[in-house]
Amino acid sequence: MEKETDDKFYERADEHINLSNNQLKLESKGKVSASMLYGTSRFNAWLSASGWNNGEEMKNAKEETLEYFVSEYRKMLDENLNDYINNFENYMNQKK
Repeated sequence: MEKETDDKFYERADEHINLSNNQLKLESKGKVSASMLYGTSRFNAWLSASGWNNGEEMKNAKEETLEYFVSEYRKMLDENLNDYINNFENYMNQKK
């Protein structure tokens, strides 16, 4: 990611990942991933709503909001996919 991150950025992200990893003890990867994606989208919808005075303002900004979050997710996913591609043997052999 090219944007600067705050000192706690990765620590917070790791907490979310740890929660998902713990859920894998009881659920499938697909179910855990779907729940995490839903939770992230729900939180970001709330975040977006908290910046507006009413639903009409939010509605008028919906496409811009979608573009922002989808673009940011795509950049982060691309970065992490590249990291796994470049470190596949190291990362994936740990789990075997």
